[in-house]
Amino acid sequence: MADVFSDPSKKSFWRRHTAALPGSVKPVESKTGATNMVFGAQHTYGEMLAVSAAEALSHSQHSQSHLSSSTSTRSNITRDLPNQEEELFSSASNHHHSNNQQQQSSIANFSDFLSETNDEWNDRLDDEDLSIIGKLKIENRSEDDEDYEDEEDLSSLSMNNNNYNNDYDDDDDEGENNDDEFENKNDKKKNKKNKNKKDKDNIEKKIPELVVTAQQKVTDKEKKSTIGIKAEIAGLVQDPMNSINTMKLSSSFNNNSRQSEAERIRLNTRFKKFKDILQSLNVDLAALRQLSWSGIPNELRPMAWQLLLGYLPCNSDRRVATLARKRKEYEDSVSQAYSRGISGLDQTIWHQIHIDVPRTNPGTALYQYETTQQCLERILYVWAIRHPASGYVQGINDLVTPFFQVFLSAYIDENPEIYDPSNLPKEVLNVIEADSFWCLSKLLDGIQDNYTFAQPGIQRQINKLKDLINRIDEPLATHLQEEGLEFIQFAFRWMNCLLMREMSLKNTIRMWDTYLAEGTDGFSEFHLYVCAAFLVKWSDKIRSMDFQGIMMFLQSLPTSAWNEKDIELLLSEAYMWKTLFHNAPSHLLRT
Repeated sequence: MADVFSDPSKKSFWRRHTAALPGSVKPVESKTGATNMVFGAQHTYGEMLAVSAAEALSHSQHSQSHLSSSTSTRSNITRDLPNQEEELFSSASNHHHSNNQQQQSSIANFSDFLSETNDEWNDRLDDEDLSIIGKLKIENRSEDDEDYEDEEDLSSLSMNNNNYNNDYDDDDDEGENNDDEFENKNDKKKNKKNKNKKDKDNIEKKIPELVVTAQQKVTDKEKKSTIGIKAEIAGLVQDPMNSINTMKLSSSFNNNSRQSEAERIRLNTRFKKFKDILQSLNVDLAALRQLSWSGIPNELRPMAWQLLLGYLPCNSDRRVATLARKRKEYEDSVSQAYSRGISGLDQTIWHQIHIDVPRTNPGTALYQYETTQQCLERILYVWAIRHPASGYVQGINDLVTPFFQVFLSAYIDENPEIYDPSNLPKEVLNVIEADSFWCLSKLLDGIQDNYTFAQPGIQRQINKLKDLINRIDEPLATHLQEEGLEFIQFAFRWMNCLLMREMSLKNTIRMWDTYLAEGTDGFSEFHLYVCAAFLVKWSDKIRSMDFQGIMMFLQSLPTSAWNEKDIELLLSEAYMWKTLFHNAPSHLLRT
């Protein structure tokens, strides 16, 4: 340490070595006389609007003349200093540092310091303010090329402003040189000032336009984020029945023909019956099931499904509290399961779910969105850890999709199959996810033995299907046996995925209207007769094929063009077979 203090050539770490120090006090002349102005904090938004370029030029020239007049004072200060000490000071730093010492000697405390200073700002534009406007513009840009052009305009403005400020600073530094250098460069500086004045005027004219454009982009983005969302969404989140009074049948028909007019009247009549049932203080489930068997209107399907599954209470006074409690319970389950992130999950279960979800309904846009896939993953994982007897089994991922799509349709006015759920508020998305979880749980409670070890429920269903086909279509059963085709080779998927791989999701939803109307056995017993009617439907084609042809045909059945009428015909045939054989199992046995 002795060397540090004794060697004058060493710069002391506590000594100020620069002149342009923020907060340094310097006497300058202003329009109102001598003032104490603080240099530093040089860029504000207020100065950009309040100070003109002409005042900036006048102030700069006056400051430079004052600086040049103090050159003699600077020389007197440095004349008596040792040579080593003089190396520590530049011509500019000596001037400012001496002024600082003179000012500080007259200041006794911080209050005196505040009284001796004022916040007079110079007239330079603020790069930070321009960058904020630029960020606002860039963050809200769309995919159009026009937005990129706006970004380039902001970049050019920022560059021009930097050049303006840099030139201004350079001129201040030049003012600290001797009088001869200042005289030689006076003309050049005036040209720069004139050019900077024009640049500043152009910037000030352009900024209001850019601010208005940026605000318009924000408004457009907000409008886009609410496109397709129902206006009464807040009430629907609390209670799905809140908007039932204003609901109208949205289907359109051709009124020019008698058939279309008759169909319209029939649908409107059914729609009114549904509303009358759902609006009652205590919903009559028997009447709702009877009416739902032939299909539920799209607008009323979300609340009808929740009632038929027993998730939504029939008593209207209990609905709000029950929904809030069940949704909170699911939210807590997700928080607990994901408390340690993805790495803290059961990796065996999570890995299989994470693989299966992206492959779910690959032909439907809704299930290709990342937001949808994340919701499905959470639903399936929480269900799996809450049901350790079965855990997650491939095929359950298909069963959750009708619920998610139907409940999504309750909050939007667009086609849910192509809607991006990321446009929904987080609260609404959480509600859809929670409702889908609980309804999936209600469904699987009735067929859980289909997914336990060895899947005994599916084994029983396949054996019953074989007996049923032997009874209602013996030639088909005989042909399958001759070709060596076992029912489990094609019917396992029909039972495991409830025919969802064989039909479109829209037709599956219509079919589930009837399954739910059938009661607790709809997805087990009635589904068995639907599978029987489905196989018999292709009896003629199958009997003309060999083993390989049958397998290929049953793996890709021609149902892509099926509509609601085809589904209703299939359900009617299934109901006929159920009426004949369900309550008379002895008829299935050969005599």
